[in-house]
Amino acid sequence: MDPADLRFLLFDWLRVDELTRRSRFVEHSRETFEAVLDLARVLAEEHFEPHYQSNDQVEPTFDGERVVLNPPIAAALARLAESGLVGASMDAEVGGMQLPWLVATACYSWLQAANVSTFAYSFLTMANANLLAAHGSADQVAQWVKPMLDGAYFGTMCLSETQAGSSLADIRCLARPCSDGTFRLSGTKMWISAGDHGLGENIVHLVLARNPDAPPGVRGLSLFLVPKWLPGGERNDVVTGGLNHKMGYRGTTNAVLNFGEGRHRPRDDAGAIGYLVGERERGLTYMFHMMNEARIGVGAGAMALGYTGYRRSLAYAQQRLQGRPPGAKDASRPQTPIIEHADVRRMLLRQKSYVEGALGLILYCARLVDEQLTGETDADRDEAGLLLDILTPIAKSWPSQWCLVANDIAIQIHGGYGYTRDFAVEQLYRDNRLNPIHEGTHGIQGQDLLGRKVVMREGAALEALLRRIGATVDTAAAAAGEGARLADHLRRAADRVVSTTASLHAQDDPGLVLADASVYLEALGHVVLAWVWLEQYVATGARDDDFAEGKRQAARYFFARELPKAIMQFDLLDAHDNLPAGTALGWF
Repeated sequence: MDPADLRFLLFDWLRVDELTRRSRFVEHSRETFEAVLDLARVLAEEHFEPHYQSNDQVEPTFDGERVVLNPPIAAALARLAESGLVGASMDAEVGGMQLPWLVATACYSWLQAANVSTFAYSFLTMANANLLAAHGSADQVAQWVKPMLDGAYFGTMCLSETQAGSSLADIRCLARPCSDGTFRLSGTKMWISAGDHGLGENIVHLVLARNPDAPPGVRGLSLFLVPKWLPGGERNDVVTGGLNHKMGYRGTTNAVLNFGEGRHRPRDDAGAIGYLVGERERGLTYMFHMMNEARIGVGAGAMALGYTGYRRSLAYAQQRLQGRPPGAKDASRPQTPIIEHADVRRMLLRQKSYVEGALGLILYCARLVDEQLTGETDADRDEAGLLLDILTPIAKSWPSQWCLVANDIAIQIHGGYGYTRDFAVEQLYRDNRLNPIHEGTHGIQGQDLLGRKVVMREGAALEALLRRIGATVDTAAAAAGEGARLADHLRRAADRVVSTTASLHAQDDPGLVLADASVYLEALGHVVLAWVWLEQYVATGARDDDFAEGKRQAARYFFARELPKAIMQFDLLDAHDNLPAGTALGWF
């Protein structure tokens, strides 16, 4: 990460220090924010980044009983727990630091950029703890949350099953109620990140399952807390069936978990012991608390991997000598750094527009979380919630798509070396390739955006987003000059969002509408990122230095080369003939 970029986004653009006027954050100041950011940077550089490549080479192993990890993972996570940053945004009363989400997200971006697969263990634990703090009982919070913040316990989310995948309505895992108020769970969960390891004293699984008499579909799902070790020290009947071996993120275990296999429970009391979280048959509602946090976290991880690839590309291009300027044919002249070649500069600018734009989007969403929690009026808090609803699928998918492209460009800039393990850019690409699938594919996010979010509450979320975009346009237009020209482009793109959204939902065939959902997601995502760039352009103000000019240059690039892609996609979507609407599939 670039410390100057983070400071600009946090203090000049998003004005995070203004949050200290609110009662939740009154104990903090700009100085404390700067201090925790420096702490995160040191942790990233000294304890996370040094074993990034060895995580790829020393994969987790499973001997049928025990999972073994790359040893530096445990040491890095112990340091993170000691720092208090695991509970950075959580309430002080449960052991958290009660920092703004915006500051916590910026801190975590350092750790994700340094070593995303090591940080994943803590990232999932934080999301687990946040869900329990919001929806668990007081006893559950007291018993399970504080040890997670202290680094003694770790957490997971257990949704997917082999036959269900992302179709949660088809979950079969059963939870049988018992007379003592607990439940006995049986079934198998698949693709469980951080599902087994020996990092702490316990692993707290949050499991979606259904009672035997529950209605079918997602309405029948309840949420259960299922620890690997029971409070009395007895082993619960949660058994690792095996590890999945992935193309990237190799430092993070990905497990098949069997609940109620019978290995650790008597036959007359079979099943993994679980504790109901909240009310029965509201499990998916509760789990969305963790899933939405995870979706933005996946986008943040994708951004961080792309950002790291950009920074490595920039450093390489400044140092690598190759070729000579156009017209300099004399081979006796010294070679020039490749950053002086026009095509390399173009690629670097494209990377910059993607990764710094994505960082802005992620931090903006984090600021919305703070507004939703601490906004001064009900209307402010409601609008922040609406904006989070509509931006979450974009914040997950846009960085996962375009920061992956930035990693692809990083390999290209490195040339032949980019494909070797001597440089980390090939690993960054492989790690990032998982993010378009983590927490729901582009198709799922697109269907959520087009099928739900833009029409919810009669379009209130989309209207809120367009109001924010319009306010930025008005501010930039009032300044005249180049900012006004960029504002005019964004105004016209926003108008296309309105007309194309209406056109799509006027169609009679819902299948055709959802077939276009991924294209719509990408197009609206580009409009949102153009808005983020115009916001950054305006925030540079009258600054006259290389940093501010770099921001303005990236904004110019995005408006000239990227925003037109959205206009072309709106044209495609308005045509309504890009995909067959019929049901015949034989032609495939």
